[in-house]
Amino acid sequence: MREKSGMFSIQQPWQGRIKGMWSTLQSPTASLLGQAILFFLVLAESLICIFWIYTLSGLGDGYALMAAVPYVYLVVSYASLLLFYRMQRFDYFVFTQLVMLLVMPFFMQWIIGGFEASSGMAIWALLSPVGAMMILGATQSTQWFALFLILAGVSWQLNSLFAGYALPIPATTKSIFFLINLAGVASILYTVLRYFQSQKARLMEALSYEQARSEKLLLSLLPVSIAERLKGGEVKIADRYEHVTILFADLVDFTRLSLHLSPEALLDLLNEVFSGFDRLAAKYDLEKIKTIGDAYMLVCGAPIERADHAEAVADMALEVQALLQTISTQLGTPLSMRIGINSGPVVAGVIGHSKFSYDLWGDAVNLARRMEQYGLAGEIQVSEASYQLLREKYVLERRGTILVKGHDEQVAAYLLKSRRTAF
Repeated sequence: MREKSGMFSIQQPWQGRIKGMWSTLQSPTASLLGQAILFFLVLAESLICIFWIYTLSGLGDGYALMAAVPYVYLVVSYASLLLFYRMQRFDYFVFTQLVMLLVMPFFMQWIIGGFEASSGMAIWALLSPVGAMMILGATQSTQWFALFLILAGVSWQLNSLFAGYALPIPATTKSIFFLINLAGVASILYTVLRYFQSQKARLMEALSYEQARSEKLLLSLLPVSIAERLKGGEVKIADRYEHVTILFADLVDFTRLSLHLSPEALLDLLNEVFSGFDRLAAKYDLEKIKTIGDAYMLVCGAPIERADHAEAVADMALEVQALLQTISTQLGTPLSMRIGINSGPVVAGVIGHSKFSYDLWGDAVNLARRMEQYGLAGEIQVSEASYQLLREKYVLERRGTILVKGHDEQVAAYLLKSRRTAF
């Protein structure tokens, strides 16, 4: 038999039902949590009503009216429960039960003969506002607590009247009522609040986990300092940096590779290459900006300013050559890259509202891109600005001048070969 949503199939083994119910109680939704708490309160109230019926009925025929009150509660409670399942009206069931939980204990106390004769039976009515708080929320529970206080005030004002009509209750029965009222309500409240607290702890743990995941994702998209500024409430982040070095790297003959490799193999190749780039960027404390297809872009000097920005980028670029050799040997696929480097001022900031992106703008960025585009396979081509910052500590060969898009005049280009050996 096919199961209906939210209900157990009648052919499902009882062990499976118990396991499913326990799993639901361990990790309930907000709706199921409210239902579980309410059903527990109703069950607890039902058990005490059975006790009252049994105890009061045993005192004689004159106590039949007293015993009838909890009996009526049982009938109305389970009739409304049946109505809820047939009509799927949980809100109706909640209202009915909260009313019954609130009114019935006070009514019992009045009929028995007030506070003393009933041993403070009205204390059971406190389950109504407490249940409302955990099921409906703090705001809606206020009115139920106010009704509890009103009924308590009425009981106090009319207590002498109720006491005048009280039937004699044996001292032993009064003592038992007092123990049941005190220990019963305390036990029920403790059990419900403990369960509620355990679910709150689960929720906070899940929330903490999701928050950590979100923060990790944010830090994978943005520099740490920029992410902190966004979390601090900054809406527009745009800064100017006078001294940075930008690197662009692009796989040579990527189109040919994509035609000869399966999509999975191509993805594995890019992942292997760019994961290596990420490790090197972390090693030299550089900031990855983005990958565009088979191209990789990073910067040094923004958002954290560094005096050695050009040297850090140059060291990574030189190590990239060794990385590609290693990957080529491992995969059996010849790989080479064009790498372009330029230094200068840029504007850096965050764009986007739902999908954040940290990016760079300025002529220095454009020239770094051109250094890569007009570069040579397997070489690191640097601009005049970067050459001036590197020439003291690195071996560079002058390539000559090249005409690049966006510049009216030809620009000087150099090939970075190695770091100078210290003598």
